[in-house]
Amino acid sequence: MKNMKGIGLLLIANILIFLTLSVTFTLLSEVILPAFGIDLGGSFVHQDLLWAFVIGFGGAFIGLAFSKQMARMMLDCRRITRPQTHAEAVVHETVVKIAGRLGITAPEVWVYDSPDPNAFATGPSKNNSMVAVSTGLLQHLNEGEVRAVLAHEMGHVHNGDMFTTTVLAGLMNTFVYFISRMVYRTLAERNHMLAIGAYFFLQIVLSILAMIPISWWSRRREFFADRFAADTVGKEHMISALQSIHQWVTRSQYHYRTEDALATMKISGRSRSFMQVFSTHPPIEARVAALRKL
Repeated sequence: MKNMKGIGLLLIANILIFLTLSVTFTLLSEVILPAFGIDLGGSFVHQDLLWAFVIGFGGAFIGLAFSKQMARMMLDCRRITRPQTHAEAVVHETVVKIAGRLGITAPEVWVYDSPDPNAFATGPSKNNSMVAVSTGLLQHLNEGEVRAVLAHEMGHVHNGDMFTTTVLAGLMNTFVYFISRMVYRTLAERNHMLAIGAYFFLQIVLSILAMIPISWWSRRREFFADRFAADTVGKEHMISALQSIHQWVTRSQYHYRTEDALATMKISGRSRSFMQVFSTHPPIEARVAALRKL
């Protein structure tokens, strides 16, 4: 039953959001805008909003429900149930101890092959999640730093970040589909080909713009997870872990000339760039500065 709690909350949140949007758009299209002489006519259709809700949140829900399976399919990883090395023992022990302290089911612990020092947490709920670390993380960081990174990922699990991010993504997807359909219906009466072109154009543009609030929330949750790690294992270890990762990123960028050595679901983020608004992680220097203020 505990495993279904996150999914149940997701469904309730989705229904409440749909009802709110339905009432809001109804008042806007039938009361507020007509009062100012603006008539949307047939552009607003409840069926469109319903389908926008189903498509937007349906995709997000499926992604959340199968997030662990998809992560394992994307990575060459193996589960740690009986640690074979000291590093594996540190990872497994840290996750189990923090989970016990929080009173939640211990997440599955996985290790995947990658030279990048990375880690991530995913899963449909607090009691049905997984934490994975890369072999590069175990190779480049010391024991205290590894524990800090694991505490950071457990912070994501404890804070329910997978759930809140899914709700936000579903909401953005709903807006993208609904607005595109609304414009399509408005233009279809005049020019069908123009309506189709505008529909697909808006789908692309709005999907890109929707990533801005999603990325903004993702960056904020990283600070919360850093604070959780600082409270759990000490801010010095978390600062040291971030600095070690930053050094690896700097060397990696120099040798391989990559724009961003670590991308989505990973620990680092762009430092100074307009594209930072699309980054899921804040710059490491900003995270270190925030930790020093604690």
